[in-house]
Amino acid sequence: MKTVACIVQDGFAPFEFGVACEAFGLDRSDDGVPNFDFRVVAPRPGAIASKLGFSLNVEHDLAFAYEADLVVVCPLPRERWGDIDPLILDAVRSAHERGAWVLSVCSGSFILAASGILDGKRATTHWMYADAMAEMYPQIDVDPDVLFVQDDRIITSAGTAAGLDACLHLLRQEIGAELTNRVARRMVVPPQRDGGQAQFIDRPLPLVQSDSLALVTDWAIENLREDLSVEQLAHRAHMSPRTFARRFKAEHGATPAAWLARQRIIHAQRMLERTDLGLDRIAAECGFGSAAVLRQNFARVLGTTPTAYRATFSCTRGESAA
Repeated sequence: MKTVACIVQDGFAPFEFGVACEAFGLDRSDDGVPNFDFRVVAPRPGAIASKLGFSLNVEHDLAFAYEADLVVVCPLPRERWGDIDPLILDAVRSAHERGAWVLSVCSGSFILAASGILDGKRATTHWMYADAMAEMYPQIDVDPDVLFVQDDRIITSAGTAAGLDACLHLLRQEIGAELTNRVARRMVVPPQRDGGQAQFIDRPLPLVQSDSLALVTDWAIENLREDLSVEQLAHRAHMSPRTFARRFKAEHGATPAAWLARQRIIHAQRMLERTDLGLDRIAAECGFGSAAVLRQNFARVLGTTPTAYRATFSCTRGESAA
């Protein structure tokens, strides 16, 4: 992926627009992250009004969107869902037909839905609008309970920060886990939130630091090679297993088992990038136990094999691991 077109039209949402700019538009070459040719485009260049009353001067028309490797669409206010510029819909369809990535942030998924490229596919949007999408587009399998969904080369995301999660998810597939973690650190956001996490987290911020599970999760990440059970984690948190599981889901939007599986995948990705260790050794270090289990998890979560991932993202280039 080298080129990114971000499509806006009158009424675009500034925060979600900023998400795309932050993820794909900044120069992070000093961190070793490749730059993208990122352009903001509109059906008609000129002043494009945001939903908050200020305008953006857009220099490019949609021609670039017809050749970009990734097309990002920004959301519109609910009252504009029936007023999507046909030129945008054509550009979205063209991107999908030629195999480019297409990504929507928040209710930008309604633009993808109106284009028809989500027909027969699974998708998500902000939980406040999920029922409306399901009613307007019954041919789409709308999942209101996740942060983002990837179906083929289409990624739809839930509200606000979930858009960043979706962008990082795409970057992991294009530039690898290690470089994506550098991007996340620059943005001061966690790189590991999985798409299957719940949109609505009961307690996103603990009342006090000592009341959170941060010490337990930090310890778990440092000990992924161990057989980490809910009982063991609960013991470290000085809670009963039932209370711990309930608190964990409330704070992290995922079960302890699902969260651990995702951390192990991320650790395996980084080891495949950084080292020449064999799959059995990596599986053991990450807590998967065997190369076969590692392969199963890679296929399920990433849609590829560990060997193929290493061939694409290895940093060692045949050198001996340190």
